[in-house]
Amino acid sequence: MKFLDQAKIYIKAGDGGNGCVGFRREKFIEFGGPDGGDGGKGGDVWAECVANLNTLIDYRYQQHFKAKGGTPGMGRNRAGPNGADCVIKVPPGTEIYAEDNETLIAELLEPGQRARIARGGNGGFGNAHFKTSTNQAPTHANPGLPGEELTIWLRLKLIADAGLVGLPNAGKSTFLASVSAAKPKIADYPFTTLHPNLGVVRAGDVDFVLADIPGLIEGAHDGAGLGTRFLGHVERCRVLLHLVDATEDDVAAAYRTVRRELRAYGGGLDTKKEIVALSKIDALDPETRAEKAAALQRAARKKPLLLSAVSREGLDAALFALVREIDRKAKKEAEEHPSQDKPWQP
Repeated sequence: MKFLDQAKIYIKAGDGGNGCVGFRREKFIEFGGPDGGDGGKGGDVWAECVANLNTLIDYRYQQHFKAKGGTPGMGRNRAGPNGADCVIKVPPGTEIYAEDNETLIAELLEPGQRARIARGGNGGFGNAHFKTSTNQAPTHANPGLPGEELTIWLRLKLIADAGLVGLPNAGKSTFLASVSAAKPKIADYPFTTLHPNLGVVRAGDVDFVLADIPGLIEGAHDGAGLGTRFLGHVERCRVLLHLVDATEDDVAAAYRTVRRELRAYGGGLDTKKEIVALSKIDALDPETRAEKAAALQRAARKKPLLLSAVSREGLDAALFALVREIDRKAKKEAEEHPSQDKPWQP
């Protein structure tokens, strides 16, 4: 299934049913009086988070969603039935924005969460509602109110425990393919990855979700390359694994380029816990490997991990480092929000 993380759709809630103008007509009852019923309420438009979705691809082929209108009222004081609601199913991590793509309407993170996006119109009153002591036979009824209609943006931000960041061709997709069952496209040219990939990784007895996003280049926060389109997918990650290609001429400059983009993008990405790793070390001799690791350590101010997804050297150390940080972050979140659901369990 093709990945799609943004969609623009039109929604309309149902119109309310009209009220009925009716009078009781029975044999031997000369003055039956008004008995027109009220119209039914129009259906609402709801967004519901479901567990078995991970893309918005369905909304590429259908962009219009309308709830049913309310049924008009009927004689004998019979109210019209309410219109059926329209439910839009979205994956966990979906944000719903207004047409300006900036005003947040709702955010659905957990399966089962629902949010009403558009309210249906109320049904009109029948003429029985307007009967008074001075007007025993009203001949008018209210029309139903129109339902709300608007254009909205659906934006998906993946919910993963850890995220991979780095320049294009830094070995992120190869790393994901080596530690999980995911099968991302791998090639020896930049921007092989054009959409995010998710993989479930096992480290010892622990499973966690790892996200691989397309590579970042200088100016990505302003839209260069694949731009900010995919940076949002690592906003909800608990830890970042920053891969730096060991075959780069200047590994320190490569590291700083990505860090500048994370800082410029905002969203708390520059303050997330970061594990730095020098990838593709199988392509270097021991002396060059030591020089590149020292240069990267000076730039990152922390000792980098050394790994190769091809020879699998250092992979276990990287995975267990990710597990420790995910566990630490989950425990911290549980302490700050004790009333929420149970934290991630190793």
